[in-house]
Amino acid sequence: MSEDVGGYDAARIEVLEPREAIRKRPGMYVGSTGERGVYQMVFDVVGRAVNEVLAGRASAVDVTLTPDGGVRVADDGPGVPVEAAGHAGGPSLEELLTHLPTGAGAGGRHAAVVGMFIVGPCVTNALSSRLTAEVRREGMRWVQEYVRGVAVTAPVAVGPAAGSGTSIAFRPDPDVFETVECSFDVLAERLREVALLNRGLSVSLTDERPAVGPRSVRFHFPGGVRDLVASLDARSGAPLHADVVGFECEEPRMEGTVEVALRWCDAREERVRTYANSRPTPEGGTHAVGFREGMAAAVNAYARERRLLTAADPDLTADRIGEGLTAVVSVKLDHPEFEGATRGRLAGASVRSCVAEAVRQHLGAWLDEQPERAEAVVGRVLRSARRD
Repeated sequence: MSEDVGGYDAARIEVLEPREAIRKRPGMYVGSTGERGVYQMVFDVVGRAVNEVLAGRASAVDVTLTPDGGVRVADDGPGVPVEAAGHAGGPSLEELLTHLPTGAGAGGRHAAVVGMFIVGPCVTNALSSRLTAEVRREGMRWVQEYVRGVAVTAPVAVGPAAGSGTSIAFRPDPDVFETVECSFDVLAERLREVALLNRGLSVSLTDERPAVGPRSVRFHFPGGVRDLVASLDARSGAPLHADVVGFECEEPRMEGTVEVALRWCDAREERVRTYANSRPTPEGGTHAVGFREGMAAAVNAYARERRLLTAADPDLTADRIGEGLTAVVSVKLDHPEFEGATRGRLAGASVRSCVAEAVRQHLGAWLDEQPERAEAVVGRVLRSARRD
């Protein structure tokens, strides 16, 4: 060991303020200085607004791609408290935009993870060339401007306000990112997915950049994940049964909820999407395993009770039962656990057992209550197994 290394002590530790740390190592906070990082910036701000709706404090979220290359995210909640106005009841505007949140993501099952993870608007502010925050609260409109994460002024009261809400407009810093362009289609796909996973959420996306004129879409799905399954099925074969099987239930043992929707089609491919706290889990995990175990248990129990399988017949495998299946498995947990740094695979033994039990119970009930539709599904599985 060299003398230089051996002489390292606390005096050599460099402590950076949040803004300095974020700008020095942006990839640590948004994952990349390419397109992916720009989208994470957007989703950090969108996530805060979405969670206002999920908490019952707001009714809608509006996302706008502005002509100057920026993004504006607005909600109609009560408005973030402004310290200068003496507001209380949560983090102030200044705290929201300059302090990193503590913990892995407050809110648990009641908070949607819109991006790769939750880091908050503080990161978006630090990595923006300019950010303008507007708060409408208690009849007054407040505005504060930031440049590269540094406040230009304190929040300023600029006049009376109609209604309430918070709007954050920002431009990704071209000195940080390789590109600052946002794709309407990429944003629309993820916002649509979040709306499908959170029944009742209303979110719009407007693009004011095209020379041919603005375009806008609004996402609102009262059916939740059932609507997601139906939309995925539109690209598959003819459904074997008209209705989408779906349920949502509380599972205290895993400290969360499980929501599942599924339908079989006349196809061979299996399409199962899994989510944890509204975030895709492309590598699956315990909720995916539990779903397949519960599905297999329900179908095999039905087949044996009706003597469609004899005592000598082996159980039908989950792979066989899953042929032609479209399903969405969404768990919302107070304390989600993941395997690996990418958080693409969910962990937690209790999640596996809870999801398996819930699927076995609810799918089993549907099979019992819908004999004609059950026959179409189970009969097809049995014919396929005997044919091979």
